Amino acid sequence: MAAPPLGLACRVAGVFTSPAVAHPGSRPRGLLPRLLPSKRWSGVVRMGAVVGGGQEREEDEELRQTKEQAAARRRWETLIREQKIKTLTPREAGYTFKLTDKALLDVRPSNERQKAWVKGSTWIPIFDVDTSVDLGGLSKKVSNFVMGGWWSGSTTLSFNKNFVQQVEEKFSKDTDIILVCQKGLRSLAACEQLYNAGFENLFWVQGGLEAAEEEDFEREGSQPFKLAAIGGVSEFFGWTDQQRRQAAKEGLGYRLVFTGRLVGALVLVDALFLGVQRIGPLLQELQSR
Repeated sequence: MAAPPLGLACRVAGVFTSPAVAHPGSRPRGLLPRLLPSKRWSGVVRMGAVVGGGQEREEDEELRQTKEQAAARRRWETLIREQKIKTLTPREAGYTFKLTDKALLDVRPSNERQKAWVKGSTWIPIFDVDTSVDLGGLSKKVSNFVMGGWWSGSTTLSFNKNFVQQVEEKFSKDTDIILVCQKGLRSLAACEQLYNAGFENLFWVQGGLEAAEEEDFEREGSQPFKLAAIGGVSEFFGWTDQQRRQAAKEGLGYRLVFTGRLVGALVLVDALFLGVQRIGPLLQELQSR
């Protein structure tokens, strides 16, 4: 079975809608059609787009990406259907990791890992934050920021070309490995990479850590698992779906924190506006003298 094209692998690094959480002990039905909603790939397509490209070029690129997505979906469906990659819910994965000698491999990028991680897990990212400073890397970062990164806090990620090698250095190929990421897609791509490299016992956590409850895993880090991937202006004001769900659990005190931030921001903007209005006439008066 051929490895996924690198271009597709890089686009798996984007932000996706998390799949529905399965009930403990259940098995997913119709898994991948829900897991890979085509509408949500558009943000990742834009993230890697060349700034200033023509419409025809963009349409050709989107067509190619659509074909790669469909091919990846078929490969992943086959691997799961044939039980070459076994599926666990977050709760099943948590119990399995606690009660057996299976390894838990976290493949998330560093910006998500540093906020929250499973105690005792091994971290080898399949994608990590792009730190390149060449023209191509900078154009992608600018494009990502303009296309919504300022709001969502999403960053440009680069494919870890040494991922399989690093896993091979850490684990033998007959090791039972549970792979997890934030929402489930990157860990599924990682499962395929490792399966093609000869790893025999792979377990994929459906929905990732975002679908887990706090009691499913022993957590370390400052944030709940569900909030590890959010950022930007939307996180600061508490306007993400994850934070709204968290607020429903935490109560009024949690909401007041973000209400206070919003009020403070409005007061600051108002003060700046009034300041500009007063400075303008003052500068004109100084120039007239």
